[in-house]
Amino acid sequence: MAVMVPSRDPTPVGTIRPIARGEIAGVDDLVDFTDERRAADARRRRRWQVVRRSVGAVLVVALAYYAISLTQVFLTGRSDQAAEASPADAIVVLGAAQYDGRPSPQLAARLDHVVTLYDQGVAPVVVVTGGKQPEDRFTEAESSAQYLVDRGVPAEAIVMESTGRTTYESLSGTADLLGQRGLERVVVVTDPYHALRSRLTAQDVGLTAYVSPTPSSVVRGGSAARRQLAEAGAVALGRIVGFDHL
Repeated sequence: MAVMVPSRDPTPVGTIRPIARGEIAGVDDLVDFTDERRAADARRRRRWQVVRRSVGAVLVVALAYYAISLTQVFLTGRSDQAAEASPADAIVVLGAAQYDGRPSPQLAARLDHVVTLYDQGVAPVVVVTGGKQPEDRFTEAESSAQYLVDRGVPAEAIVMESTGRTTYESLSGTADLLGQRGLERVVVVTDPYHALRSRLTAQDVGLTAYVSPTPSSVVRGGSAARRQLAEAGAVALGRIVGFDHL
């Protein structure tokens, strides 16, 4: 009986050799590109981390600076430096709205405090400030002067600065008027929320300034709180750019 002999498989049998990376076209370029992209992504992440941390640090500093200014606005509005300043050269009252020669309740509260300080002998001169709107017949200074005269302050003791329409303009004009008389030590009267900026502005124009906020301000409650918030921003900014730029 014939024996069947299996035919030889023509495929050689041996160990399969791994293919090296470089033997496939483009693999090196692909790997290099992937590595570069990962490195670039890592650099971008690091840059954004630096930016976020820097912005965060700036915001923290800005908020702290604002909080300090707000605290100072609050505390200054509750301080009265009239006794410390006395005798001063002049009492300076900052203007507010007037209605055809009649001071508004806000301005009247300031003027009533001026009368008290004058009667106490805090200073022999009173400077009233404030200009007028184009349609007005009277300036804030004129209305204030008449109000004080009606309440016993001698007309010869009153000096009018009647051109200023901002805190800076009024105090700058006041400094010029008092400088002509050789005077510079003043007690500034205004509302509590406005006291710190007024004192800093007065010092900015060359006056030796103290503040005595009116205790009968009509600006109270939520309105006073909102104005304190705004004043804190104005004080913080004014210390950086100058109060004449506000």
